[in-house]
Amino acid sequence: MKIMINGINAGLRFSSAHIIPVHTSCGFIHGHSYFVDVEIEGDRFGDYEFVADFKDVKNSVRTICKKLDHRVLIPINNKNMKFKELTAFEKSENDEFDSSDNSKKSETENSSNDSSNDFLDNSDLSVLDFYNKDYVEFTIKNKDYKFPMEDCILLPLKHSSAEDLSQYFANIIFEDLKEKEYKIDSVAVCVNEGIGQGAFFKKE
Repeated sequence: MKIMINGINAGLRFSSAHIIPVHTSCGFIHGHSYFVDVEIEGDRFGDYEFVADFKDVKNSVRTICKKLDHRVLIPINNKNMKFKELTAFEKSENDEFDSSDNSKKSETENSSNDSSNDFLDNSDLSVLDFYNKDYVEFTIKNKDYKFPMEDCILLPLKHSSAEDLSQYFANIIFEDLKEKEYKIDSVAVCVNEGIGQGAFFKKE
């Protein structure tokens, strides 16, 4: 059985700025008013024989949309973005970090942060590497960028394209519904950059 939610009619939307580094036209800061369509496949179960309660699905999507809305999307694993003044961070089992929360500070800082020309290879970066930062600083080719951390959302992705965002949404929604014990087989998400233009990913 399948259920579907049309994002534009259900108000599953967010507006964000991003860059597709070194792309001819999308390599400049620009933005989109996105909307998110969702399809859920699985078995009907429970007292009401729902595949999943529409309310739970929409709440899951809206939580992600709210996190991304009116932020600059920073794909921290993009090979063309060289991040500045980062220090490797060792995460303990109980450490958590929300990149949108700028209030949490590290108790210690590595002295290498004093070098303004110190860049860290971002191929294995995690959001924890930005743990004590007030700003996100990076270079794309010969262009330098600096954003307040509170204006950004750090994404563990290679790109902030509709393709990567659809996968990001699907993975989170899938795990959220599984935790609510729905008998889900798959979650498919289409992240639309506008009417008639979007990317579709199915998580099984």
